[in-house]
Amino acid sequence: MTTTSSRGRRRAPSRIGRAAGKAAALQKPRVILALLLLLALTSVMLLDGYLRAEVGGDQRVRTGASSSKVPDKVIDGGPILTFRGGQATTMSVPDKTIALTFDDGPNPTWTPQVLAILEEYDVPGTFFVVGSMVSRYPGIVKDMVDQGNEVGIHTFTHVDLSYQSDARVTREMTQTQLALAGAAGITTTLFRAPYSSEADAIDNYSWPVYKELGEDGYTSVFVDTDSDDWKRPGVSKIIKWATPEDGKGASVLFHDAGGERSQTIEALPKYIEKMKAAGYTFTTISGVIEEQNGAAGGSRAGATAGASAGASAGAAGTQPGGTAPSGEAPGNAEGDAGGNGNSGNGNSGAAGIASRLQAAHREATGVTLYEGKALIAAVALAEWTVPALSVGLMVVGVAVMGRFGMMLILARRHYRQRNKRRFSWGPTVTRPVSVIVPAYNEKECIANTLESLAKSTHPIEIIVVDDGSTDNTSEISREAARALGMTNVRVIRQENAGKPAALNNGVRNASYDIVVMMDGDTVFEPDAVHQLVQPFANPKVGAVAGNAKVGNRDTIIGAWQHIEYVMGFNLDRRMYDLLRCMPTIPGAIGAFRRDAVLEVGGMSEDTLAEDTDITIAMHRAGWQVVYQEHARAWTEAPGSLKQLWSQRYRWSYGTMQALWKHRKSLTDKGPSGRFGRVGMPLVVIFQIITPVFAPLIDVFTVYSMIFIDFKAALLAWLAVLGVQLFCAAYAFRLDREKYRYLLMMPLQQLAYRQMMYLVLIHSCITALTGGRLRWQKLKRTGEVGTPAGVS
Repeated sequence: MTTTSSRGRRRAPSRIGRAAGKAAALQKPRVILALLLLLALTSVMLLDGYLRAEVGGDQRVRTGASSSKVPDKVIDGGPILTFRGGQATTMSVPDKTIALTFDDGPNPTWTPQVLAILEEYDVPGTFFVVGSMVSRYPGIVKDMVDQGNEVGIHTFTHVDLSYQSDARVTREMTQTQLALAGAAGITTTLFRAPYSSEADAIDNYSWPVYKELGEDGYTSVFVDTDSDDWKRPGVSKIIKWATPEDGKGASVLFHDAGGERSQTIEALPKYIEKMKAAGYTFTTISGVIEEQNGAAGGSRAGATAGASAGASAGAAGTQPGGTAPSGEAPGNAEGDAGGNGNSGNGNSGAAGIASRLQAAHREATGVTLYEGKALIAAVALAEWTVPALSVGLMVVGVAVMGRFGMMLILARRHYRQRNKRRFSWGPTVTRPVSVIVPAYNEKECIANTLESLAKSTHPIEIIVVDDGSTDNTSEISREAARALGMTNVRVIRQENAGKPAALNNGVRNASYDIVVMMDGDTVFEPDAVHQLVQPFANPKVGAVAGNAKVGNRDTIIGAWQHIEYVMGFNLDRRMYDLLRCMPTIPGAIGAFRRDAVLEVGGMSEDTLAEDTDITIAMHRAGWQVVYQEHARAWTEAPGSLKQLWSQRYRWSYGTMQALWKHRKSLTDKGPSGRFGRVGMPLVVIFQIITPVFAPLIDVFTVYSMIFIDFKAALLAWLAVLGVQLFCAAYAFRLDREKYRYLLMMPLQQLAYRQMMYLVLIHSCITALTGGRLRWQKLKRTGEVGTPAGVS
């Protein structure tokens, strides 16, 4: 911040001030980016679920409804229904003609085989495609169109439209048109409703849908000969059921998707050969319309009528883009004979025949084309992302369960080793030690801290390093020492330089070879120092981690952190201790050999997690770092979500900085290499990668509860909660804590854990974007003292 001198001149902000301002300015965008990442993940999952009919799916199928409102001429008419001039008109397939139609595709297994058979026998087909499948397999649809086949709409999610609102019907049609535009550069005027059959199956509920779509320019297509291949009755029956009677023409239904279609693939070539031998010709729905219109008075007039229907579709908005102007032939503006932009000019030869067989197609242009391509791209992203996330979920799940199992086994072993009657670190350490208390604006807490040290059962000197406090911390410390009759307290005041500098100052001024470091808001139990320094009886031990406990645990936030501390210290640290790769000596209670600290260069200012930094440095220097469960200290945890976020953000980011700083340990030899190849992977996997991806478990769980199977998802979540509850209960048992706090664990999993995930994601984004933070001071209340009964 900019300051003003006594003469009124404005001074430029200091380097620390500039860094703090820059960091503060960057925090909000990074939080927003973290939330956007989670939103993007959720959106991708919802899109994928929509494509698979898990989101918004409707499996209802109407049967047995009355058809009293449907005109008799429609019920008794042919399988092709149009609304020319607002009047319902039906059309039948000419004798000795087959319009081969396929529903429910495309499918990556069966549709290419169907296309290969049609190409081999030079037979066109009309494929009524499901939009969600088109968006997932656009290449198949493009091949389908390029081969000369015709496509129609079978809705986007294969729902019974008679149950849907007008908005849902419009959405189903529009989205399928966009999928076709993105896949093959076309839209279409053909439509077949899911679960439809012959025209006489139209009922009072579906009739308004057909009328509305007909007014929008769609031609509805039914069947009059159904192979029933979906029943898989056998090849011979499929061929028999698909054969029209007495040489009549037919709109014949097969399926190229929607189930196992090997019988269809086997029956199709035999069916084509049989029908050709019987004198039948094959065409598309547009081919049927053209032939019938030609018989009624000329193909040109029929093409004009078809184009008028298509034009009204574009005007209505349900068929986006590419519709020919009203009164012109389908195709280009010059009115080439039935052509479209994908089939050549259609004036002569095979290209003209192909264009007439695809007269229902319209070239997608402009916004429609680009929206379609965007849809295909989004679906491709979802198709790649969701399976990858599913694999990640499995890996995370296995890692989490493996971590729990490993923690339980190793924690039990650690407890049994350290609590044996014959266990000893060596000769009892009784020599005096130095206790360093870095303090910055700790007026609420420092007196309690000194009072707890005054009760220490171990000889100590106390060095309070005031890091430029502005709240009279130094004076309060001296007054408290005088009031307590403590002659072993020294107060050192320095300009504000940060916690690492304050600790280094204390180490330099320490009189003894063992230094105990604690926070200014922490209180020690009377025997904490004595217990903490006993491992130094082993000359290989360079640092000792104590057991920090949450003092203000009677609030919801405090209880959540209490559970976390107990589990973290009693399970994680025991595991790391046995594996000889303890990653962090807590700032609240830790002890070091003074020479070892100086040997590794003291407390570094390179990272925000100076405790993790120096712990790793001690490992790399060949010192053992151990955990002493009986050395207990009580600390004041953050009392608000904002403070908690600030603290954990600094911890997470600082840990990443420390790991990156010591990355060369991965390739080192000796003790440094051992930590790099054992401790660092464990920390990265369990403290960074697994928590970063752990939200997948919750996102997938919520998704499953809402859209798939609520009961199964809930049981799975409760099972995971049960495992965590068991681990927490075991940790509480080892530390002789009251189990009543575990009642807060379900709520912790629902709220607190999500916040910790966001903090870690926020830290990762900060690390990736190269942000910098400074040591942040939390607001203290001074409410934590030595618990009653501890003396």
